[in-house]
Amino acid sequence: MTDIEIANSVKPEKIKNIAKKLGLKARDIFLYGDTKAKITKQVKSAREDSKLVLVTAINPTSAGIGKTTVSIGIADALNHLGESVCLALREPSLGPVFGIKGGATGGGHSQVIPMADINLHFTGDFHAITSANNLLCSMIDNHIFQGNELGIDEEKILFHRCLDLNDRALRSVTVGQTKIESPRQDSFTITAASEIMAIMCLSKNLADLKNRLGNILVAVSKKGKPIYAKDLKAQDAMAILLEQALLPNLVQTLEGTPALVHLGPFANIAHGCNSITATKLSMSLAKYTITEAGFGADLGAEKFLDLKCRVAELKPNAVVLVATIQALKLHGGVDKNCLKEENIPALIEGMGNLIRHINIIRNIYKLPLVVTLNKYSSDSPKEVETVLSKLKEMGVSYAINDAWALGGEGAIDLAQKVMSACEEDSSKFSYSYALEDSVEKKIEDIAKNVYGAKGIELLEPAKEAIKTIEKLKISDYPIVIAKTQYSLSDNAKLIGAPTDFTITIRDIEIRNGAKFLVALAGDMMLMPGLSKNPAASNMKITNNGKISGLF
Repeated sequence: MTDIEIANSVKPEKIKNIAKKLGLKARDIFLYGDTKAKITKQVKSAREDSKLVLVTAINPTSAGIGKTTVSIGIADALNHLGESVCLALREPSLGPVFGIKGGATGGGHSQVIPMADINLHFTGDFHAITSANNLLCSMIDNHIFQGNELGIDEEKILFHRCLDLNDRALRSVTVGQTKIESPRQDSFTITAASEIMAIMCLSKNLADLKNRLGNILVAVSKKGKPIYAKDLKAQDAMAILLEQALLPNLVQTLEGTPALVHLGPFANIAHGCNSITATKLSMSLAKYTITEAGFGADLGAEKFLDLKCRVAELKPNAVVLVATIQALKLHGGVDKNCLKEENIPALIEGMGNLIRHINIIRNIYKLPLVVTLNKYSSDSPKEVETVLSKLKEMGVSYAINDAWALGGEGAIDLAQKVMSACEEDSSKFSYSYALEDSVEKKIEDIAKNVYGAKGIELLEPAKEAIKTIEKLKISDYPIVIAKTQYSLSDNAKLIGAPTDFTITIRDIEIRNGAKFLVALAGDMMLMPGLSKNPAASNMKITNNGKISGLF
């Protein structure tokens, strides 16, 4: 059975009953039918026994590596063990859903449901963000058209339009082509990587949201003065569009475990974490909160730990690092079409990538760690033993996860290892860089400490951006590096555990409302493109509304 067939074969519990499992009352939720709800309850402090578990991974294959599947499996397994647990996951973006990677609701018998709803329009959060983003863009252009009282320099507009689809044609567009308006160059960012998405994820409440929206740096005037969204009086109108989207979404797993799915995908080009509100709400409602960070520990975990944990004052109790035999063989040089064939030499070579990620968590962030091998039917017993033998030699806690095939029952051993890790000492948790250091030093620290690079190279636009950042006195902002997810370096083809490489920073973008800086590494784009054979080409819907091809 396909993922969507498995998801459709399960009759979900009514969402009001899932809410009751978390101690929520009818007045605490706003129903979207019988299977989805917004939670209106205000966030309180975490339970005294609260445990926060972060799920991350090694550098993935193009189809991902199963972090969400593993996260759901752990939660369902803890539910089997009689523990109080809630998931805090990220919402899917339509870009990957119709692209190559697919949705973000897990897979097999380890899914959150309703699968099609969550992967598509869900409760409209992404549409609200797209609308608010583009409202601000229209107000910028309208201000210029209506006389440009603020003196906006049309060549220095810093805020761009967005759309929640992969569309490389929108990387560069011309706007204002009318008889009245002069044309200018602009670009689109995918909604998941927009500043509004980041602001929504990091905002604590509506007042904080309005403040952050008002502080978005939209342009520079012809006199060199910064111009903010509040100068256009745009923040309240944007907040009106975003008010309901700010509320976390409640759904469930196939096994009826509560799941908060709210905002924040794309850790390669964005900060890539779900909302602080959802994470903290989960921690106040359940003992164990299982959350995820995008792609590998070099991207998702780095941003979760260095940025989100700083802003939200969080400290994970344990980290789960997901690996697959196929990804390890890919990092060992095997062609992507031959990953199902046994290849021990390539597997051993590719283990370097796993070891590097283990060291990131253990040596840089100093957190308790469990490595899980996400099981595939093509994995040979010899390959599995090769990986487990190395982990045992390194003294790393590990477990095989078979939640895809068996649901929560397939992750019982992993869940027990996670529970044990949560009892270990996590008080030594540290960051990979210091906020008070210069922008260049912070980028360099991430590149050296996390990626294993020998250093960084700042191109001229990045150097100019740093001058602007220093002039605005925001050098103490955290750093988000946008780079490829397929390598520890900024070169997708540099697989495994590369050394002696340099990270090239071509530019640095200011996210003043979100209060962080985005360093663009290598040739990473903020608007992805579709592959030659996108998933959209294989999707079908019957005349009675039955969907197939969604995964």
